[in-house]
Amino acid sequence: MVERVRRPVVWRLAAVALGATLLASCSGDDEGGADATEPPPAQSTVLQPGRPGESNQTLAPGEYPDDDSYNEVDVEFVNGMIAHHLQAIEMTELAKTRAENASVKGLAGRIAAAQGPEIHAMAGWLEARKLPVPEGASGHGGHGGHGGATAEHDEMYGMLTEEQMKELAAADGAAFDDLFLRGMIQHHQGALAMSEKAQAEGSDLMANEMATDIAADQGAEIARMMTILDQLT
Repeated sequence: MVERVRRPVVWRLAAVALGATLLASCSGDDEGGADATEPPPAQSTVLQPGRPGESNQTLAPGEYPDDDSYNEVDVEFVNGMIAHHLQAIEMTELAKTRAENASVKGLAGRIAAAQGPEIHAMAGWLEARKLPVPEGASGHGGHGGHGGATAEHDEMYGMLTEEQMKELAAADGAAFDDLFLRGMIQHHQGALAMSEKAQAEGSDLMANEMATDIAADQGAEIARMMTILDQLT
């Protein structure tokens, strides 16, 4: 059996580079400006490291490495995670004006700064494979379509229901902080389940990279949110 070599891919570099730019416009635990979470266009170029002795390359989304075959699970994961991220950013937008705790405000800003660029990196993955991109993925950081996901699918993967989102939008101060943390923990736990399925059943190298990184980041954020929640209660 031929061992598949895991080479660096550009997905994470795109998200990190764009996220650093966005995070620079948010001050730590402050609310940040109105455009702090607005991601750049999906066509942003990114840097792909070369192999030892080789120079780096600048790539556009259409040039992302796609030498691995993808399957239905990969496509479901990318589409589902875009919708998942869009709702998370919608939640962080509410935190700008409703959160009271400085740690909650700072966490919300960091989530938005990371997930906005990740949406565009995932949109680039779809574009490179000439697959449809969900509504909202390349226009702005929230209020996007679900790409055909069902209510049962959303509940399975931690998406907040319409009722939960309305309750969150109606809350303020300490009540909002509590609902936000509990809702985002639920949300992140769903992302972990999505990532685990993609890692186990997907076949595309970059999609696997996405799933691995998202699981690591959101697992760490769950621990952080549980700590903050304990401090508030």
